[in-house]
Amino acid sequence: MANSTMVTEFLLLGSPEGWNLSFLYFTVFPMTYLGTLLGNLLIVTVTTVDQNLHTPMYFFLRNLSILDMCFISITVPNAFVNSLTINWVISVTGCATQIFLVLFCAYVEILILSIMAWDRYVAICQPLQYPLIMNCQFYVRVTLAFLLSGLLYAGVHTGNTFQLSFCQSNVVHQFFCDVPSLLRLSCSDTTSNVVLILVSAVVICGGCFLFIAMSYIHIFSAVLKFPTRAPGKAFSTCTPHILVVSIFLSSGSGVYLRCSATSDTLKYMVLSAFYTMIPPFLNPLSIVSGINR
Repeated sequence: MANSTMVTEFLLLGSPEGWNLSFLYFTVFPMTYLGTLLGNLLIVTVTTVDQNLHTPMYFFLRNLSILDMCFISITVPNAFVNSLTINWVISVTGCATQIFLVLFCAYVEILILSIMAWDRYVAICQPLQYPLIMNCQFYVRVTLAFLLSGLLYAGVHTGNTFQLSFCQSNVVHQFFCDVPSLLRLSCSDTTSNVVLILVSAVVICGGCFLFIAMSYIHIFSAVLKFPTRAPGKAFSTCTPHILVVSIFLSSGSGVYLRCSATSDTLKYMVLSAFYTMIPPFLNPLSIVSGINR
């Protein structure tokens, strides 16, 4: 290994062998990106300007919109430019930066989606205590805790990944740098990396999933006791949020829980596109549910 040529840059594989995805990069990617920016920017503007919307629900919605704009901006514009210039080379530093930012945004995203489920639970099941529980100090401190822990989480995974040696192929079978793709290229023992990913997925994603599921079980149990027209209003409030959470967790888990397995490259790239692009694109639907509540 000491005599091997160490990797100094990576070559992103924009399209799996035998496939030409240029059409997606020139149409679907920019349209999804622009739609995400416009929709989420509208949410941020409206919830900031209107003083009546300065409530915990819209505070989390505004922060989620800002995060989603950052999340999709990490991967999609770069993939579009690479496809346009036919230059898919990325430096090791650029790859590490992309991994860090993707992990940070994904981590904070699932935590914000979880606290939004809690916000809906308190608002529907404990409306009289809502102002006491969801007060200004609580949601500001929670958001700061999410951001700081996200920096730590992304830093640990990124540092652990780039402690490995990359002395074999430098071709990343992905349209952006992510941890599973790099683990397949490493000539070091990646057992500890895989274990760390699995533990993180079980603790964080599994914990958030159970938290969200329990919140909605209590919500649905409560709304069934409401007057005739109230359950429909409550369900319409929760459905967009459930949809975003389901897509984000299922596609993200599909990518990271199979990090050590040899999987179909096209399917892997599609799942990666889903968890990095679709939830940010669908997030503006949450504003409709917020208005309905």
